[in-house]
Amino acid sequence: MVTPPERNYINGFATIQRKTLEVRESVMESVIEQVTEFLHSNRTNAEQTLAEFLAIPSVSADPKHRADVRRAAEWVAQFLSQMGLRPEIVPSEIGHPVVYAETPHREGVPTVLIYGHYDVQPAEDPTLWESPPFQPTVRGDAIYARGASDDKGQVLTHLLSVRAWYEVTKSWPVNFKFIIEGEEEVGSSALEDFVDKYRDRLTCDCIVVSDGNQFGPGQPAITYGLRGIAYFELRLTGPNRDLHSGSFGGTVTNPATALTMILGRIMGQDGRITIPGFYDDVVPLGDEERRRLRELPFEERAFWATLGVESALGEPGYTVLERRWARPTFEVCGLWGGYQGEGAKTVIPAEAGAKISFRLVPHQAPERVRQQLLAYLAQICPPGVRYELVDLHASPAVVTPLDSPYIKAAEMAVKAAFSAPPVFTREGGSIPIVGLFQERLGADILLLGWGQDDDNTHAPNEKFSLTDFHRGTLASAYLWDFIRKVAKSHET
Repeated sequence: MVTPPERNYINGFATIQRKTLEVRESVMESVIEQVTEFLHSNRTNAEQTLAEFLAIPSVSADPKHRADVRRAAEWVAQFLSQMGLRPEIVPSEIGHPVVYAETPHREGVPTVLIYGHYDVQPAEDPTLWESPPFQPTVRGDAIYARGASDDKGQVLTHLLSVRAWYEVTKSWPVNFKFIIEGEEEVGSSALEDFVDKYRDRLTCDCIVVSDGNQFGPGQPAITYGLRGIAYFELRLTGPNRDLHSGSFGGTVTNPATALTMILGRIMGQDGRITIPGFYDDVVPLGDEERRRLRELPFEERAFWATLGVESALGEPGYTVLERRWARPTFEVCGLWGGYQGEGAKTVIPAEAGAKISFRLVPHQAPERVRQQLLAYLAQICPPGVRYELVDLHASPAVVTPLDSPYIKAAEMAVKAAFSAPPVFTREGGSIPIVGLFQERLGADILLLGWGQDDDNTHAPNEKFSLTDFHRGTLASAYLWDFIRKVAKSHET
């Protein structure tokens, strides 16, 4: 049988395509080796760059450091410009600027948005620091400074890895977009407007965030879920002035007493939240996910011992990790009202209040929780006091499906850099901007924390392991290559 000429042409073209792809892949394998070698040979320079970044006291909460925050933004922009980009320092009318940059767009290549923040927490009492908080100091394997782990050291791993790709290839393995902000530690007030204003420009396939921790020393993790939050201040007012508790006790409702009654009714003795309808939108944990969480190397009593307690109240039927990561909770975060000084003062305070937070899971909307709480307060508030619920903070929960190709790429990258497969975890805390990104941009989120639980973030003597700093940078370099590969495999 004679093969038609057109079939010979098609077969020949397919063979050429296949061989071309094989050659390209071979070249890229050589390139990633060159990138990793570049990172290895520039470790000292990377540490010096980190120290330079950490030396800027970019405390976003303190107006006295406003010029320093601006200097940190300029430092980030200058770093990005060294890899052929044209970064923009986008001013904010209400806060600190956002640094934005993007690589020239190439069709058929996945787009990754890298998010981080250059602002840091206040350093508080300098006498509690073993070395000055803005004089980076290496002790053992760690570098000590405010912002070392949260988040300058972690976001710098991604900037360094992208720069390494550019130095080796004068190009990039994927399309990159960068958002490095200066208000994460004070609520990211300007960033929501920025995302809404530039939503079309920020279109991407996945978003990479490194602002968290590994599961433990030598045990890297990929966090695929964050709880959301609804944070309020509950204020109660009663009589028009403080009253003598002997003369007026029993004749008026004490706002402080009423506050304790209300708070005691929001959560039952069994640890479940009693607000009607609160659990209606909660997505149950699946059997497979519960199995994975039970297989993590975690011992509850040892965990409690590290916190100085023997046991704890919690929602029945769930393990500590399930309650910590994947179930909704209610916490009283602060209380005020009445006499706080030394000795006794017999007083019925005119006002009392509490800071309260609800951690939320997927499908629980913060606004719906607010409405449920208001309806419940109307039922349970004792007579003789008035209440006001003040919104302080809110963001939805975030979960990335474990079958996401970008999760698979991250798994391969972390394993290659850390020489250990990552475990998959959720996180009990909230990163509000992550929820905003997922809601507005609809992209998969990769949460890759290089820190450790004992890094003292937000506390004196914050540190970051230099070993993890370099491994995180290496994992980041591998990640871009694996994202490119999984994208191509999905195309075929």
